[in-house]
Amino acid sequence: MAIDLFSTRGFDETSVDDVADAVGIARRTLFRYYPSKNAIPWGDFDSHLAEMRGLLAAIPDDLPIADALERALISFNDVPPAELPGHRSRMALLLGVPALQAHSMLMYADWRQVIAEFSAHRLGMAESDHLPQTIGWLCLGVALAAYDQWLADDATDLRALLVSGSRTLAQGVAALS
Repeated sequence: MAIDLFSTRGFDETSVDDVADAVGIARRTLFRYYPSKNAIPWGDFDSHLAEMRGLLAAIPDDLPIADALERALISFNDVPPAELPGHRSRMALLLGVPALQAHSMLMYADWRQVIAEFSAHRLGMAESDHLPQTIGWLCLGVALAAYDQWLADDATDLRALLVSGSRTLAQGVAALS
């Protein structure tokens, strides 16, 4: 409901009171679920991160790291067909509303950390080391580029874009020449 309000009225033009009224709860109750207005479009992102962390932990160690990361990217961004219109609206807000950009960077940091933790474990390094952090940034770049293209063209397939980006990441840019 909040995504619909933000999409139709505009994020900046929609108040927390508007959202609370639309869902039939008090403003104070809304803040029990979301620490800020900027957190609302992200939904329960922490549970999605926990799912991705669990998925990565369950991947067999003999699966190459690039394949494991591709599997995680696709799984994390898998959306049932019936939910695609709402997901498209949510992602258009998250990627297109300037007021959400700073908060989004905080959320992306948590997402990248999950990737860095997995990568560090696989590579026998510390999570804070440059290579696992670089892998986190690269995977985020794959996801954001896929969403950017998907939002710009309704005919594109998000999964196909994620696969293509993941394969480019796995093969390296040098393989393109």
